[in-house]
Amino acid sequence: MAKVTIDGIEVEVPNGATVLQACEAAGKEIPRFCYHERLSVAGNCRMCLVEVEKAPKPVASCAYPVADGMKVFTDSELVRNARRNVMEFLLINHPLDCPICDQGGECDLQDQATAYGGQGGRYREQKRAVKDKYMGPLVKTIMTRCIQCTRCVRFATEVAGVPELGATGRGEDMQIGTYVEKALTTELSGNLIDICPVGALTSRPYAFVSRPWELRKTDSIDVLDAVGANIRIDTRGPEVLRIMPRTNEDVNEEWMADRGRFSFDGLKRKRLDRPWIREGGKLRPAGWEEAFEVIAAKFKNLPGNRLGAVAGDLVDAESAFALRALMVGLGSANLDCRQDGAAIDVSRRDYYLFNSGIAGIDEADALLIIGSNPRQEAPVLNARIRRRWAAGALKVAYIGPEGLNLTYKAEHLGQGPQALSTLLSGTGAFAEVLKGASKPMILLGRAAIARPDGAAVLAAAWELAKQVGALTAEWHGFNLLHLFGGQVGALEAGFVPGPGGLDLAGMLGGGVDALWLLGADGFDPALIPAETFVVYQGHHGDRAAARADVILPGAAYTEKEGSYVNTEGRVQRGRLAVHPPGEAREDWRILRAAGAALGVGMNFDSLDALRERLVAANPVFGMVDGRIAGGCADTTGPSAGGASLGAEPFTLALTDYWQADPISRASDTMAECSRIYSDATPKLAAE
Repeated sequence: MAKVTIDGIEVEVPNGATVLQACEAAGKEIPRFCYHERLSVAGNCRMCLVEVEKAPKPVASCAYPVADGMKVFTDSELVRNARRNVMEFLLINHPLDCPICDQGGECDLQDQATAYGGQGGRYREQKRAVKDKYMGPLVKTIMTRCIQCTRCVRFATEVAGVPELGATGRGEDMQIGTYVEKALTTELSGNLIDICPVGALTSRPYAFVSRPWELRKTDSIDVLDAVGANIRIDTRGPEVLRIMPRTNEDVNEEWMADRGRFSFDGLKRKRLDRPWIREGGKLRPAGWEEAFEVIAAKFKNLPGNRLGAVAGDLVDAESAFALRALMVGLGSANLDCRQDGAAIDVSRRDYYLFNSGIAGIDEADALLIIGSNPRQEAPVLNARIRRRWAAGALKVAYIGPEGLNLTYKAEHLGQGPQALSTLLSGTGAFAEVLKGASKPMILLGRAAIARPDGAAVLAAAWELAKQVGALTAEWHGFNLLHLFGGQVGALEAGFVPGPGGLDLAGMLGGGVDALWLLGADGFDPALIPAETFVVYQGHHGDRAAARADVILPGAAYTEKEGSYVNTEGRVQRGRLAVHPPGEAREDWRILRAAGAALGVGMNFDSLDALRERLVAANPVFGMVDGRIAGGCADTTGPSAGGASLGAEPFTLALTDYWQADPISRASDTMAECSRIYSDATPKLAAE
């Protein structure tokens, strides 16, 4: 440790730390543009200049290492003059179009020019102009504003793993852009907007929509993938205008995936805003009482074992638990939340969780991916894998489709379960890598267990983790990666077949006469028998709504309070940012009213009462913003159910990342992304 004096304050910092980090440890604010805590040091904006005793000139604090006994001055006359001069140079070619800039009100350059700049500039010559670059349908560019901090270049290369941005030219002719103008091929491109310190890179869907001081900000959780990224929902009146990430070091750091960030326009399209009843083969609008009367007339005439319910992938835990209570009250054990048919063993939590934790990736030294593409299924989690790999501390291999386009080098071991059997036999170079690792990880995708031999694949992956030492008292290296934010919460709420109950396949096979779908759009509704009475409760007129006999309009995740459990088992709370449209209501309220119409006592009249019941049923829901971490005390594996590994190659769960859920399928922005990115040939600007 080195002792450094900052403006008379003595602090102790690790050897190798920079002067800027020492200044922050002393509570001193240092202006910066190019420096970012999660990117490599560039040292090219020079805004962070400080004075170091005995140094011949001001030094860039972001790139200058500390030394024991060093004395630093952050607010001397020399420093103030140096910063004013740097700011004057930065503004020489800047267009100064703050009144019409998309970034006005939340621009680092604007703020620091006010705090550290002079009273005016001396440059009277003509400013340079730079042609705007095409970076795709999500990121808007006005490159004349660019101050060449290179944050975007370093993010694309180091975090996103897509080295498509760079600088061309030198001096005043230097420009940042893609070398050949085309859409950026990353699922994390929206983060370029957040890290750009000026208005050069802004959100194309949000351009000229509102000013930041007009927005109401609500903290919530992204449920469009299973990472559970912490987000901020910006609204004006009844409309969501923007979604941005919040910092959570254990989950998403400060990044966010593009689908969760940009699909918000789907929240106002194809919405269900009133109940509907099918009469004579056609749907007609109805009132709530009439809809419940139709449901009651059908459900009360059926025995409990002829009723079934399916929970969707974006459903909050409270709603899943309320529907379970309703079905149990009606005498039904036919419940399922696994729309993909995944053979998930729910007898133990660690059979279906990402047990190492997302932050645990930073400790792993060997990783085997089975039947998954983390780049599309969990882009933020994939960025953690890349960072660990880029540090040279992680070796990666995968079993799945050949040519998987990951953002890090990974050895391809095979396409199907045969490669898994080979590893189980202890043969192969990567088997030795796993055995020699101190903290090996097995990452199993949902698609790998959503197949006829899914139970056998799950059991084999657990057995492999056991063999290579991934299951110890200190380390739990078995990880199941889910796809959406509501999948784990429904499992935790017990939304699985009860004793003698049918799973989804059994219900679709004619095992029920009435089916309640709670936001369940993840399977083909054509598989539902024609004679089955279907109640659809959800927020979008998606696949299943077209098959329904009664439609009950629910609330999207931005329109209700709800608990969600991410893939690592962390319970987090979403907040109500806007109210549901029209006559739509929160899902738990609909189910409470349905219980009254069906004569089922639900034992809760408020969300707090419902949560009390939920915590009583599973204490995990009482650990908000936390998770149960630790090693594996019991290495007994899940049952294979008598099945054996098949020969079919693994497939991937998402065929189109951009339109994987009802919200993104209703989004025009996501439809444009799908059009551009689904083609194997990236679209150029001229196209």
